[in-house]
Amino acid sequence: MATLLYRLGRFSFRRRRLTLAVWVIVLALLGLGANKLSGPTTDAFSIPGTESSRAMDVLAEKFGGSSEVASAKVVFTVTGDTKLTGAAQKAAIENAIARLETVPDVAAVTDPFDAKTVSQDLQTGYATVTYSVAATDVSTADREALLAAGDTAKSAGIAVEYSGEVTNTAEESHAAEAIGIVVAALVLLITFGSLVAAGLPLLTALVGVGIGMLGIQIATGFLDLSSSTSALATMLGLAVGIDYALFVVSRYRGEIAAGRDGEEAAGRAAGTAGSAVVFAGLTVIIALAALSVTGIPFLTAMGVAAAGTVAFAVLVTLSLVPAVLGFAGRKILPKKQRNAGQHEKHTAKTPFGERWARGVLRHRVLALLLPLGVIAVVALPALDLRLALPDDSTAAVDSTQRKAYDQLAEGFGAGFNGPLIVVVEAGTGNAKTAAEQAQKTIAALDDVATVVPATANQAGDTAILTVIPASAPTSEATKDLVHDIRDHATTLTGVTLAVTGTTAINIDISEKLSAALVPYLAIVVGLAFILLMLVFRSILVPLKATVGFLLSVAAAFGALVFIFQQGHLADLIGLESTGPIVSVMPIFLIGILFGLAMDYEVFLVTRTREEFVHGAAPNDAVVTGMSHGARVVTAAALIMMSVFSGFILADDTIIKSLGFALAFGVAVDAFLVRMTIVPTVLSLLGKAAWWLPRWLDKILPNVDVEGEQLTKQLAAADREHQEKHLVTTTG
Repeated sequence: MATLLYRLGRFSFRRRRLTLAVWVIVLALLGLGANKLSGPTTDAFSIPGTESSRAMDVLAEKFGGSSEVASAKVVFTVTGDTKLTGAAQKAAIENAIARLETVPDVAAVTDPFDAKTVSQDLQTGYATVTYSVAATDVSTADREALLAAGDTAKSAGIAVEYSGEVTNTAEESHAAEAIGIVVAALVLLITFGSLVAAGLPLLTALVGVGIGMLGIQIATGFLDLSSSTSALATMLGLAVGIDYALFVVSRYRGEIAAGRDGEEAAGRAAGTAGSAVVFAGLTVIIALAALSVTGIPFLTAMGVAAAGTVAFAVLVTLSLVPAVLGFAGRKILPKKQRNAGQHEKHTAKTPFGERWARGVLRHRVLALLLPLGVIAVVALPALDLRLALPDDSTAAVDSTQRKAYDQLAEGFGAGFNGPLIVVVEAGTGNAKTAAEQAQKTIAALDDVATVVPATANQAGDTAILTVIPASAPTSEATKDLVHDIRDHATTLTGVTLAVTGTTAINIDISEKLSAALVPYLAIVVGLAFILLMLVFRSILVPLKATVGFLLSVAAAFGALVFIFQQGHLADLIGLESTGPIVSVMPIFLIGILFGLAMDYEVFLVTRTREEFVHGAAPNDAVVTGMSHGARVVTAAALIMMSVFSGFILADDTIIKSLGFALAFGVAVDAFLVRMTIVPTVLSLLGKAAWWLPRWLDKILPNVDVEGEQLTKQLAAADREHQEKHLVTTTG
């Protein structure tokens, strides 16, 4: 592989105009495809095969219509001594209802007074707006028409708020990406000391992300993708794209400093650092693609989309980066080193990595126990981890959705925002009677506020009960109620009873995600062990690497729960509301952190192994490896952290929490695990760290991530060239 990448690097450098033209054409074609083929995204989550999903299919079949039809609630509230039943207030609401009925694609609007959806204190009421189309087909103009019609009630001193998927708007601000890019640029400028060198990784990373985003837009025309997919792919694409280019550019500058011409330097950088980039990118891609084993469609789609963006980042790094290096010439170096024949001067100053490594090895026990103690303390809150899917209770406090949620909860009770739909199936004509029996049973259960009388279909074989819990939708009490209803379903002879509705669907999805967590973790950890065993030709080094990965994940979970669930230090990151952690978070966090942790492991430890194989003592090998890798890994980690931290400013709950967890997890993994615990453990293990049974050594293929064989071939070629040159000059 290293030889192939060496040739690709030289070709891209030599034929840089052709390489650049190819990538420009790819961007143009994808842009055209995105413009013609893109479709809408969705925030709806569903998992085929769950009880709640099957029950929704029954409703669609037995009662007609589609479960995908959009709806919204318009919430009216007054304060003080004012009542909604006052003459002026009632007239204003009825006028607003009439206007709502004229909004495009609206099929029906319920009057709060006719439907008796006014609270007992007569200060809160709501109208349900039902559309004839899905939420994705409601245009921005139609949404604005809905808001304008409802707002007419404000003339009578009534507060009007809105809830429902149709009222949501996609977040268009790119401040998160911009802040991350600015900080990354500063880190690159400090690392390279050259504006051109700092700008090159940013440029190529943006190209990779642009291609990935256009690909995702095309995919939305054929697949149901979450609205969070693009943000996740952008977050990862920027981070890995910048980091991978950083590794190649750093190696290129080193080759230039050694006196090699640009084409040869580009080839060697692609063959060595590029090999590590391929492996590092492959680990991230596999970890994300492995999300498909969960059997959850929306999770699989998000993972594959993000994996595709990372794949493009790798391809751009291996081909476009060498081409751009060719355009940059010697401007890639700091000004003082650009004069022909002037290379980097070695000073007596000891590199940071070497000083750090020697300090760590000098105090090995403390360097091991102190980080482990810190990680243990930080990870402790993870024992209180609670998972749920986001709803309007986690929306921004000043959003209309959150205000509507709070007003409905105050007027009708905490469980009003999470009604459960119980579907009762029985013989023809018997459903209504069976539902009435089920109603009595359910009403006697704990945490039930009320059960709305049953409604049967025309055939009389299916009926619906609406159960209003006493607790909030994401509470443990509501979750227990869903299971209690399902447990009691087995006591009804000849009757099939199922619980569905948004709350039940969210509970089923959260439980399915939790159940998939352990198998997914086993796959990721097993994969890490096998891949690292191939790279390092060792058993203990992969074991140490995977344990370190688990430490980083535990710390990230602990910090996530401490802030986003328990609410500590929430003001520091602008967190306005707390609650259970989003159910998709653990799997995403494990998958992404796995790939990033393996990146740092590869870039730090491969040089250590190379030195040990060439005869260096274990401690000397560790010091040399850290001396060469610490600076670039530190820069890479800071870039990752800056990109991820920028997403903490996002309004979307999933993106905000994922950005924080990844930034924190990268910090722990890079600085506590890889740069402190890893060299300490390697030193304590000594030669045993690199032990591999002979029979296993013969079986395992040699992947040569560091390009050692390529280096030997090039060194032999250099010697042969020098010998021929010597013969020619002396002959």
